[in-house]
Formats: sequence, structure tokens, C-alpha cells
Amino acid sequence: MDKIFVAVSGINAVDNPGPGVAVARSLKEDEGLGVQVAGLAYDAMEPGVYMDWVVDRSFVMPYPSGKGQDYIDRLLYIKDSFGLDFVIPNLDAELPLYIKYADQLDKAGIKTFLPTKEQFRLRGKDRLVEVAEKIRIRVPETRAVHSVDALVEAIGEIELPVMVKGSYYQAYRAYTTQEAVGYYNKLVAEWGYPIIVQQVVTGDELNVVGVGDGDGELLGMVGMKKMWITSQGKVWTGVTVKNERMLDAAASLVHEFKWRGPFELECIVSGEDVFLIEINPRFPAWCYLATGVGLNLPARIVRRALGLPYEIGTDYEAGKLFVRYTYELVTSMDRLQAATTRGESP
Repeated sequence: MDKIFVAVSGINAVDNPGPGVAVARSLKEDEGLGVQVAGLAYDAMEPGVYMDWVVDRSFVMPYPSGKGQDYIDRLLYIKDSFGLDFVIPNLDAELPLYIKYADQLDKAGIKTFLPTKEQFRLRGKDRLVEVAEKIRIRVPETRAVHSVDALVEAIGEIELPVMVKGSYYQAYRAYTTQEAVGYYNKLVAEWGYPIIVQQVVTGDELNVVGVGDGDGELLGMVGMKKMWITSQGKVWTGVTVKNERMLDAAASLVHEFKWRGPFELECIVSGEDVFLIEINPRFPAWCYLATGVGLNLPARIVRRALGLPYEIGTDYEAGKLFVRYTYELVTSMDRLQAATTRGESP
């Protein structure tokens, strides 16, 4: 291939950033791939639409919660008008659609490298205990509840404060039972049942990003310690670390479940204990840190999926710092108008 056309979603590089810009930047830095990046946006104001040094062309997409075939038809249009060999979806809400239509996309010449439907279900917070047992780390004391009475009972067993979480999205720390009930009602209205009540554990917040090959082997992984987070809980400054228990757990996830594609484990480390807090079945927004220390994970999955040579090393240097920053981009209003009226830019 002279050029490889890869679509990347999650290009909302805002205060709660998506992973897309970091993924696109990583792909661009593998000069041997010669990637042309199509940015998939859901709003014409997403900053990645205008970052033309990492996104060659952007397209506004229908929401994945709508008709699935409309979304697929939009991808087929992108293939015809720009080119599209591979897609890296970076938002949780997109993954069920991509998993469902993976075979149809493959027949159209658009490849993906994603978890299976069953692997995707493992990211549910009600499955954390099961996963943690198999990968030999701990999980905070956890209850899945379906009623306010069960919520109050769980709080009595776990003791305040507690985390009140949706099964897949959002989490709140509650210091009183009344506060917990309020969060419970809010989460039920937005995400349904079950609601997760979880013990609050303290320690260092450590995460690991990795990629599994689908056969039980790692394509690479990097651990990171959060040093500074935003008011929304997003890491702004971090440093590479090598916590062997956490890294062994990530390797076990790939081996035990034959994980395919990218993943992130969010953990809290307290002394010798590693607690599994969350599993994300996609690249995290901080994944460029892995590229920066020599493990270009987005490029590796593209190479693996397309049958191209890829590196298999997993070592990296601990103590490498990354810092996010903001800056202003000045461009023509014509680009915004094109994205708004035609659904693509430039």
C-alpha cells in the first residue's frame, strides 16, 4: 500500500478529551505506514476537525445510538470519497455498533481490531469481581443493587463514604446515605440498572494501556501514575511506572480472556495491594504517552490487522513525564461552515 487510510473517532480534544487526537498523532508518527487520517466527529466544533497536521480530513457522523445502517453507510461514503482501510473507534458508545457490523465492514474492505461481544461485556462494573479474581488482583468491596432498600443495605455493609456508579458510566462519591440515594436516582434515570455501590479505597492512581492480539499475547503495554488530574478526574500530568503486579494483571487479562484490541485498566495501588477500579475496552486519552516512550500501540494494531510487520517489544523506560497543555488554533470560518453544512472538512 502506498497510503493507508484510517478513520479515528473521539477527536474532541477539549477539557474532557477523547483519545482520537492521541491515536491520530501516533499513527502519523509511524512514517513507514504513510497513514492518511479521517477524523470522525459528532459536532463541527470538535477541535480535531481543525487540527490538519494530524487529521487530514474530517467527517461529521450520525450518532451511534441511531440507526446502525445509517452509520455504516456514512463509513462506506468515506471509503468512496476519501479512502478507508481501517477504523479505530475510541468511544465506548460506538463499540457495540462496530462489533455488531464488523463482518459487514470487513466485506467492504474496512478492517477493525476490536474486542468480541463477550469481551466487551467484561468492562461492566458488575463483572469486575469476576475479572479481578482471574487476573489475580483485588477489587474494592462491591455490591450491585436494584432498589433503594438494597442501596441502603449495601451502604450499611460497606460503610460510608461509598462510590455510587452506573454499571458502565459515571461515578460519584457519597458521604451520606441521602447523598447516595440522590446519585442512585440520577444514575438509574440515565443508565438503568444495576447500580454499583463500592468501597472507597485510597492510594496511588495507576493505569495501564495495552493491546491484545486476540490469541492471548500482548502487542504491548505501558503503565502510568496520575500526578495531576482535572476537576473532571482526567489525567493532566502523569509519569510512566512499572508496577509489576498491575502489569502482570494486564498480561493476565490478555491471556485469560484472549483479549483483542486496545484496553485500559484503571487501578488504585495501596501498599502491596492492587485494586481494579475499571476496565475500558479502548484506547485512553493519554495513550500517546506509550508512543512517546517507544510503544506505538495504535500503529501496531493497524500493522497487525493489515498483515504488515510490527514490533513486538514491550519494554519501556519508567520515570518519563507527560504534561497536557492548551493552545489556540486560528483558522478560516470556511472550515466550520463546511463541517456544519456539508458534514465534512476541509
